[in-house]
Amino acid sequence: MKKEQIMMGLKMNIAMGVTLSFFLSLQGNLLSGHFTLSAWLISFVVSVLVSFVVCLIVPMRKVTDVVIQKSKLNPVSIPCRALVTLVSDCIFTPIMTFLMVLMAYKSAVKQGAEMPFGPMFLKSLILSMLTGFILIFILQPIFLKKFCPIHEPCGPGYSKGDE
Repeated sequence: MKKEQIMMGLKMNIAMGVTLSFFLSLQGNLLSGHFTLSAWLISFVVSVLVSFVVCLIVPMRKVTDVVIQKSKLNPVSIPCRALVTLVSDCIFTPIMTFLMVLMAYKSAVKQGAEMPFGPMFLKSLILSMLTGFILIFILQPIFLKKFCPIHEPCGPGYSKGDE
């Protein structure tokens, strides 16, 4: 049973990581004004790799369970989903955004552009946090239904005895 839960969590993390990486790298490249397929593919692959590393380091299930427990919110309520979404967004999005903006900044500077890193990063971070929040809020329940069979609750707020 424990191995099945680990596999479901791994599938969930992979699905969320790949999906967020896809949309955030696409958004970043489109907003740069210099979209190329090769630049998007590179940023997408780097973003996926970073999200996998974060998934290995941060036990998201444990983090969300602690957040839910400390908040004392109903685990299936909208406010609880919003809180869990915000926590997930704050863990993944800033790291992915920083690396994507750093790559774009280095590329632009290499081509002769003169621009400050800070404002470029801050604008991108704000947009990415909003996009990430919306994506996580919408897609997390969908992926939970897909990867967690009805007989095995594994979403945020469920513990082993909650069946």
